[in-house]
Amino acid sequence: MLGLFGFVVGALLASSVMGTEQTMWMIGAALIGGLTGALILVAAYFVGVALIGAGFGAAAANLIWAGLGSEPQLVMVIVLSILGAVVALWLQRYVIIVATAFGGAWTTIVGLLAMMGDRVAVNAAAKSDVWLVYPMNPAPGQRWVIFVWLALGVAGVIGQLTFTADKKRR
Repeated sequence: MLGLFGFVVGALLASSVMGTEQTMWMIGAALIGGLTGALILVAAYFVGVALIGAGFGAAAANLIWAGLGSEPQLVMVIVLSILGAVVALWLQRYVIIVATAFGGAWTTIVGLLAMMGDRVAVNAAAKSDVWLVYPMNPAPGQRWVIFVWLALGVAGVIGQLTFTADKKRR
């Protein structure tokens, strides 16, 4: 789907710069723009998966060294980030399933809290700051949010694994 969407957007962007009286040039630009857009979005998919894995690797480095009572050296953070990116690319299906399940669970919680009038969630939704999409603590002092997030995330992982596995069996 990413490749198809990238092709359509690339074709639209590239053909929009051509004049309407230049039919052949417009078709050529649409094809070249479409192929470029498809390649960009397919590459972005793999880059995104690698970045998620690298983030987990860096977090693992910090957690391991925090357990030892010190800070990780830069080399170890880089090594574990690269290892995380490689593992994520190797297990990309599962990385995407877990990331979308837990990301969707968090979005659901923040959205429900905003609909119920929670001040922090409403303020985050009303802000024009594009860099803060989700509040990291939408309900300060309410520990139940973490448990609901974990339950919804696990349900999302199970649901995705169940439905995609069911399609593969047919």
